[in-house]
Amino acid sequence: MASNILDIEGPPSATRVVVAMSGGVDSSVTAAILAEAGYDVVGITLQLYDHGAATHRKGACCAGRDIHDARAVAERIGISHYVLDYEDRFKQAVIDRFAESYVAGETPVPCVECNQSIKFHDLLHTARDLGAAVLATGHYVASRALPGGGRALYRAREAERDQSYFLFATTRAQLDLLRFPLGDRTKAETRELARRFGLSVADKQDSQDICFVPTGHYADIIERLRPGAAGPGEIVDLDGRVLGRHDGIIHFTVGQRRGLGLATGSPLYVVRLDAASRRVVVGPREALRTSRIKLRDLNWLGDGTIDEALTHRPEVFVKVRSTRPPRPAWLRSGSSGLEIELIAGEDGVSPGQACVFYDAADGQARVLGGGVIAGTMAAVQAKDARGVALAAAR
Repeated sequence: MASNILDIEGPPSATRVVVAMSGGVDSSVTAAILAEAGYDVVGITLQLYDHGAATHRKGACCAGRDIHDARAVAERIGISHYVLDYEDRFKQAVIDRFAESYVAGETPVPCVECNQSIKFHDLLHTARDLGAAVLATGHYVASRALPGGGRALYRAREAERDQSYFLFATTRAQLDLLRFPLGDRTKAETRELARRFGLSVADKQDSQDICFVPTGHYADIIERLRPGAAGPGEIVDLDGRVLGRHDGIIHFTVGQRRGLGLATGSPLYVVRLDAASRRVVVGPREALRTSRIKLRDLNWLGDGTIDEALTHRPEVFVKVRSTRPPRPAWLRSGSSGLEIELIAGEDGVSPGQACVFYDAADGQARVLGGGVIAGTMAAVQAKDARGVALAAAR
């Protein structure tokens, strides 16, 4: 009989489960509830990036404090716990790609790459090598069996905690081996469980920053990894007129208003970044409006194929930033591949961010996949002083 918690066959006592333990409250409670249910739980913490004892602070991911916390939780609930050194792999797959993306004028989402390349790839292989039936994590997202076989990914019960945006690249094969026990719980419920289990991390602060940029100063990391990346350049308007100078495009992101250093009569925003010419292009707020998105690195989790969806069910909801709600859109076939047509448009859509699809037919709950934003096309046209329409495509 299948377990109510993990939806897998066999008695819990005969079922090994590996839990990815970051040292935070979510993964700790995941391990605790599975151990309480009688599973043979093995906790694994990945040493991804260590800032050194001088820079450890509450909220940094997988540093010395977090490893200590994960170990303490494992001892408290009586499970085996191992720490694996993945620093070299993490640097190659996540940090280096993050730096390259920023230098190219994008705004990347390293958590997507970490989940796909490290946690749901390398760690999943480790779990299988240990004889585990599944790998469980503390993500706020849900996985459910489909009637015809396989599993589907769904948004979490608590919308404010939903992490499906960061998991769109999970493959169907990986979904079969992944479980997310917290998907139907609220954060308040999770913390209450941590207190009931007597876990030292019950009131631990959630991590807010990218783990390898604990100060939030991305440019410092990029300059150290890519010397010379912060080369100076021009700040220009939509007509190409020079308005000022900057110290490097890595200091800017699409939609940014503050920190431009320009004295103008009306507010200006970063509309696009031209890495080749080292130009920061600025314009009025309406120039940020995007109607069409070009995608790369697609991953499809919906029924059938994406070509079938284009033909029969192109209506979707999409998220173009983790903090924004899903908005109605259409899947379209473009000259360079799949494109997204935003029905009402979106402001400040930035290359490098993820665009995640949700099923319009089930209340936007099911994740249909997504891709990385490769480029955008503006929803409006700007006009120069001569009244000539300028295509503000980016």
